[in-house]
Amino acid sequence: MLRRSPTFHFAIMALSLLVIAVPAYAGPPFVTDDPETVDYRHVEIDAFTEGTQSNNALTGTAAGLDANYGLYPNVQLSLITPLVFNAVDEKTPAYGYGDTQFAVKYRFVNEDEDNGGWQVAIYPQVNIPTGNANRSLGTGQVAEFLPVYVEKDFDPWQIYGGSGYWNNPGIGNRNYWFFGGVVQRKITDYLTLGGEFFHQTANTIVGRDSSGMNIGGTYDFNENYHLLFSTGSGILDSADNNVYSYYLAFQMTY
Repeated sequence: MLRRSPTFHFAIMALSLLVIAVPAYAGPPFVTDDPETVDYRHVEIDAFTEGTQSNNALTGTAAGLDANYGLYPNVQLSLITPLVFNAVDEKTPAYGYGDTQFAVKYRFVNEDEDNGGWQVAIYPQVNIPTGNANRSLGTGQVAEFLPVYVEKDFDPWQIYGGSGYWNNPGIGNRNYWFFGGVVQRKITDYLTLGGEFFHQTANTIVGRDSSGMNIGGTYDFNENYHLLFSTGSGILDSADNNVYSYYLAFQMTY
């Protein structure tokens, strides 16, 4: 994932947009994140939309903001604020503000010759139940995610992935694990493409494990503006969880 410095002018402009958060709180443009952090005192902002279609519902983020700041070298603060939607069967779709996510990424292994070019980071996240759970626009519970991510570059190839544990309280819910990996390649100076596989254990008492795949990438207009995109579907239990999904974002780095 490219990390470049955004401008304060464009950071303020992006913050004025109403942006959306992916329910799984992914690592754009994929579900799986990487260990790279935003550079010290730099900003990265994604204005995005995403959605997932199942047999009887279309859910996602109509517009959202994913803002990241390099607080210290190898330490990144993250905030996701979402305007979400939930359309089930023939019912009138529900729209509103969703759950807010706060996170801190700490990269404790940097890429250098001594460690063989590996990077490793932890990325603890807390989801605050600011969405209306009665309208299925939020979980109604504080949830925490504790993942570890690793990465290695083989220019022009890059591989990264990781796993983490979700604390998922609530009636009928259960805690669950997430696993994911991405392989991508720089095609040109402007375009990077890749593919992802991920797996999640059941997050409810009556639920089942689910898996999925995505393809996507990044197109760099210049040093400050980027287009992020991906699309995919489920493999296990796809009818109930993920017949089709998409993600699209305009990223500003400063």
